[in-house]
Amino acid sequence: MGVKFRDIVSPDSIKFQDLESKIIALDASNVIYQFLSSIRQPDGTPLMDQNRNITSHFSGILYRTSSLIEKGIKPVYIFDGVSDILKKGTQDKRREVKVESQKKWEEALEEGRIKDARKYAVRSSRMSRSIIEGSKKLLELLGVPYIQAIGEGEAQASYMVEKGDAWCVGSQDYDCLLFGATRMVRNLTITGGKANLELFDLKKVLEKLEINREQLVDIAILVGTDFNRGVKGIGAKTGLKLIKEHENIFNVMEKLDIQLEVEPEVLRSIFLKHDFKSDYQLKWKSPDIDGVVGFLCGEHDFSEPRVLSALDKFKKIDNNQKSLEDWF
Repeated sequence: MGVKFRDIVSPDSIKFQDLESKIIALDASNVIYQFLSSIRQPDGTPLMDQNRNITSHFSGILYRTSSLIEKGIKPVYIFDGVSDILKKGTQDKRREVKVESQKKWEEALEEGRIKDARKYAVRSSRMSRSIIEGSKKLLELLGVPYIQAIGEGEAQASYMVEKGDAWCVGSQDYDCLLFGATRMVRNLTITGGKANLELFDLKKVLEKLEINREQLVDIAILVGTDFNRGVKGIGAKTGLKLIKEHENIFNVMEKLDIQLEVEPEVLRSIFLKHDFKSDYQLKWKSPDIDGVVGFLCGEHDFSEPRVLSALDKFKKIDNNQKSLEDWF
């Protein structure tokens, strides 16, 4: 979900060509959820193998990753670790929404309301341990690196960008800016149709808003994050106005006599002093073709010709047809 900043931050236009030869840290949970939500049948049913194991995420990882590699982009997936206890409330609410959406999806199917069925099906998408572990296995077979974060995947990805080990974070959530990502690109892994890439440069965002990163975090706390509910009636525009007028969230709370369920300093530390893993390695390898075919086609009923066609893109790094091993 992330913080709602659309009203106060505007992106720069960017094309895939601008990302050539660049390392992009993909927020794995965010990306895989996109695949689970969007790669479905017209009635909302996810892709499944003959044993009714969901395979939408496998399809998304294979075809979107191969497309990025073909464009000369170096993806690395970052998986969530242990979430802060403060996120439990948000996670519980999301589970409630998914359970309710599941019921409405089933009702719509029974009544033949296909359009409504798909709408509710998308909202019912869930991330299970088997989906995460299966995704990691496929990435290993594809030769694409992934990192298991200590805490939030967005925080780890943001650290890598801030350090210079990745050029940007690929995510749909503005939280990456709060975690310190100097660059973030949205819509990078959108499936179907033409991707409208959006680049957010943290320095430009702060300069345009005439605030610093701490103040951006304060605005988010007022609006509401995955770790707190925010203040009722305060959106991004109002939050920006209040922080610019009163300098920080503490002054705003005192001036407006506002109480938060979580101390602002605790919430600030989540974004400004987050844990990260520094002993990681980024190494891309040629895909294990037999392994990928065995896993996707042998175990999960994928079409072998289509899988081999996707794998062929891993060799098309540029017009010179360099191999992955030469590239890296």
